[in-house]
Amino acid sequence: MKIALIQSSLSWENPKANRNHFEEQINAIDEIVDLIVLPEMFSTGFTMNPSAVFETMQGETVLWLQSLAKVKSVAITGSLVVKENDNFYNRLLFVFPSGEIQFYDKRHLFTLAGEDKIYTAGKEKLIFEYKGWRICPLICYDLRFPVFARNVEEYDLLIYVANWPKSRILAWDTLLQARAIENMSYTIGVNRVGFDNNNFEHNGYSQVVDFLGNYILEPIETEGIFIVELSKKEQLQARKKFNFLNDQDFFDLK
Repeated sequence: MKIALIQSSLSWENPKANRNHFEEQINAIDEIVDLIVLPEMFSTGFTMNPSAVFETMQGETVLWLQSLAKVKSVAITGSLVVKENDNFYNRLLFVFPSGEIQFYDKRHLFTLAGEDKIYTAGKEKLIFEYKGWRICPLICYDLRFPVFARNVEEYDLLIYVANWPKSRILAWDTLLQARAIENMSYTIGVNRVGFDNNNFEHNGYSQVVDFLGNYILEPIETEGIFIVELSKKEQLQARKKFNFLNDQDFFDLK
């Protein structure tokens, strides 16, 4: 599978500007890719003011994602602020080339920023299949909670989209490698760059780690589009040789 990671600064609470920017970035991809990964809250930045920027599942950004996925014949994923049944969600959308959508609502809300007081936590882990790959998408703070990410469903690819600040970037690097190693899964982290309106600096460090913890794409600070190709055959061979997942603990998550 060939995947494009887009690491970018974000215009604060300005969905139109961010849509225009990311459309330019996507149009600049000059090779065929299967999946494009955008950061957390890519249309607004990590805002605690959802009432000013929320969308519905029939809103402009959702329709834009569907249209772009169809035109480009590519899947696109990233999270945005969605309002549903009077609740706000930090919702990751995975939009298939057909326009079909699967979504995941962030389970672990970032209490340090008060996200838990404003947004509603999701309850369900999402695993789905795309082009023969089983994919598990998660959001930012979820990275700190390995039990929820544990690979008991035999997924092949773990994706984290984030607005992770520079001040704690060591944790981002360390935990992405840890999640890859313990789950024997390719792991992708896509973060933003630049300052947000709360004056938090983000230095990116988007990266791709293989199923043994080796970098396929080393952490990068610059804004840009980064393309990687993943081999499921190599992953299956490694899992057969080192069948660590067969010895894992099984549990009920409450």
